[in-house]
Amino acid sequence: MGKRYFFVRLLGPRPTFPHDMNDAERALMREHALYTQRHFLAGEIVIYGPVIQELDSFGMAVFGVASEVEVRAVMDADPSVVAGMNRYELAPMHVAAARGL
Repeated sequence: MGKRYFFVRLLGPRPTFPHDMNDAERALMREHALYTQRHFLAGEIVIYGPVIQELDSFGMAVFGVASEVEVRAVMDADPSVVAGMNRYELAPMHVAAARGL
């Protein structure tokens, strides 16, 4: 079976996050960033980054993997999710067009 694509939305603990992170949250987000970068370099994540808005900012990633199970395994082990600070939503995605894929 070929790659399937999934859109992931990482949701912070409050509508004003990341504008008002405390030191502990900032440290956890650094761990999250390193963790996510490892999965990007491993080829599991196609694109990722924060979507910054005045309210309700969120993180996004598009995974290109064999199954939803793989995405959930990665996201469930994310340090910010394990700590209970962030949660996530995911949805299967059809890539109509993309550069570099």
